[in-house]
Amino acid sequence: MEVKQELQVLLLPPQVNTPMRAKRVTKKILAPDPVHGNRLVTRLVNRVMQRGKKSTAEKIIYKALDIVKAKGEDPIKVFETAVANVGPKMEVRPRRVGGASYQVPSEVRGDRRISLALRWIVQYAQKRSSKEYKGYAEKLAAELTDAAAGAGESIKKRDTVHRMAEANRAFAHFKW
Repeated sequence: MEVKQELQVLLLPPQVNTPMRAKRVTKKILAPDPVHGNRLVTRLVNRVMQRGKKSTAEKIIYKALDIVKAKGEDPIKVFETAVANVGPKMEVRPRRVGGASYQVPSEVRGDRRISLALRWIVQYAQKRSSKEYKGYAEKLAAELTDAAAGAGESIKKRDTVHRMAEANRAFAHFKW
C-alpha cells in the first residue's frame, strides 16, 4: 500500500512554483514636471540626469527650453515635434533561424519610439562641439531645434535605422 502511494507521488508532475517573470510589470507613471506640466519633459530630465542629480538635470533642461523660447518659438511644441520627428517607425531586431542570424525589420511601438528618440537627442547633443556651444543646455537646445526642423544628427540616426529596416525587408517573413 505504501509503495503504491510512493509510486503515485513519483508519477505526479512536479509542483511548479510560479516564477517571478510570470508577473506582469506595471509601468510607473511619471509625474509631470513642475514648470511646464509635461510628462515628456520629466522623461527627458530623467534621461539627462547623471548620478541621481535631478535638480541639476532640471536646470539644464529648463535652460535649454528657455534658449529655444528666446528664439521666438514655443519650447514645448518644439520639443514634442523633435521627439515625434526623431522617433523611428521601423527597426531591425536579430532573429535566429536555423543557425543563422537575420536582421528582421519590425515596427517600433509607441513607448520604445519615445525612449529611442530621447536617447538619441541626448546622445547627439552631448557629442556636439564644445567650441561652438558654451554649455550643455545650448547643445541640447540646438539639437532640439534641429530635430524639430528635420535636421541634425539624431534625424540622421533615425534615417539610418529606417534604411537598415528597408534593406532587410526580405527577411520580414521571419517576424514572430
